[in-house]
Amino acid sequence: MSSLKEIQKRKKSVFHEGISRRNFLNRMGAVALAGSALGKLSWNSLTSDTNTKSPLFSRSPLVVQPVLTYSVPKPQPQRSWRAWGGIQNKQDAEQERIRIKKELTHIQKEADYPLSIKSIVGIQSKDEVFRLQDSSDVDVFLIYAAGGWMDIFDAIHELGKDMIFFCRHRSGPVYLWYEIISPRYLRQHTDALSIKGITYEDVVIDDTSEILWRLRSLCGLKNALNTRILAVGGPGAWSQPKGVVPGLVREKWKYDIRTVSYRELGALITEARADKTAVNRAESRARQYVRNPQVRLETKHSFVDNAFLLEEVFRKLMNKAECRAVTIRGCMGTIMPLAETSACLTLSLLNDSGYLAFCESDFVVIPAGVLLAHISGKPVFLNDPTFPHNGVITLAHCTAPRKMNGKTLEPVRILTHFESDYGAAPKVEMMKGQELTNIIPDFASQKWLGLSGKILDSPFMDICRSQIDVGYECSDRRVAEKMKGFHWMTGYGQYFREVGYALRRKNIHWEMLS
Repeated sequence: MSSLKEIQKRKKSVFHEGISRRNFLNRMGAVALAGSALGKLSWNSLTSDTNTKSPLFSRSPLVVQPVLTYSVPKPQPQRSWRAWGGIQNKQDAEQERIRIKKELTHIQKEADYPLSIKSIVGIQSKDEVFRLQDSSDVDVFLIYAAGGWMDIFDAIHELGKDMIFFCRHRSGPVYLWYEIISPRYLRQHTDALSIKGITYEDVVIDDTSEILWRLRSLCGLKNALNTRILAVGGPGAWSQPKGVVPGLVREKWKYDIRTVSYRELGALITEARADKTAVNRAESRARQYVRNPQVRLETKHSFVDNAFLLEEVFRKLMNKAECRAVTIRGCMGTIMPLAETSACLTLSLLNDSGYLAFCESDFVVIPAGVLLAHISGKPVFLNDPTFPHNGVITLAHCTAPRKMNGKTLEPVRILTHFESDYGAAPKVEMMKGQELTNIIPDFASQKWLGLSGKILDSPFMDICRSQIDVGYECSDRRVAEKMKGFHWMTGYGQYFREVGYALRRKNIHWEMLS
């Protein structure tokens, strides 16, 4: 295994994906490649910290500013004095405001993500855009483009926020920009898109459900950016040169990576073991966990006790770091002598409690997991893919959440970690027939792939314990030839539109394989 790792170490690096070390360092400038440390740590200081947060998964609301653009033309004899559209006077505009408000109320009710919608602002000319100047809290302008001219759009665009355009065809009075938004505004009287950051995908006609998923995407992106994450053992990336991928993640996703060394972790675990209250609490929680009829214990109970104690250590460390995400490096061996268990069950428990917990400290794939979790509102499964064949690919790892649908816990067998035959690792019996979003990131943070799939089976092979056979509907060769990076990120449900819509804003190319 070590020889294979050495072979791959340089051959499959981001520098072979089009980024040279010199270019990378030029782009990164003074950005440090090592994560910032938490300072002096002790178990007493962690347990005395009362600034605890709810473990429930939470997202900040997306703030939407609706804008109705229209004009009130005056009749002129023997001239064309009005443009297309059913909004021609203030009475029409007022009726349209009422219609928009009803639709937005419905959107807010249907949204399965936090959404804050401000009062509608009506604008007739670019000179009135000053009414939007106090929009520091706004994330996206939802523009109901009934009329007015494109200099209004230009002035709003200069405010530096996302923009979504809604035009009516048959859902109400027809809008002027239903006719001309492509040639006049998007293409600026040319044959190519001409407005930076705005594409055809930012235009919706009639269907408010099309607004709903776009806002879901932007809510997910907002919450995925600036993620603060605790990296135990430091940040890394599967088989990549040290520091490069975490640096790209800091640059592109604005991550704040906090680190804890294994020396510090070992000292904390030792102190936690000396805390009889903490040990008793861990053992009590472990007993309650394994008594559940959906849980089958097939390893030593002491490994489960230790996994619950390690889980408490991680929770307190995240509280100290003021973050909701954690990843561990060296989970194939380094952590085991310290915790006297594997970290597999621990990370699974954290994911089910509303944290984002990942093994292997692989920052190639972690941004995909953070983004998908914040789009879907559900835990995600970091996994190892296999080779596609006969329309099937096996995905497996030992840290799968049980609450994959975000609500209910699936049945689980608690076994040893396969490679070490040690510790406690969950074999989550994921639901057959469940549709999946699979994200395949590249090493260079330049191109991600999406593969729609369905769980065909949850087998029990001699591989990582949580394992699913996933069926897909495209050629095996296409999947094999297109696969990038290594680890995949998988979640319940279908969120491909949302992922692609968000990635465009981070200059990451998105391609669907199926």
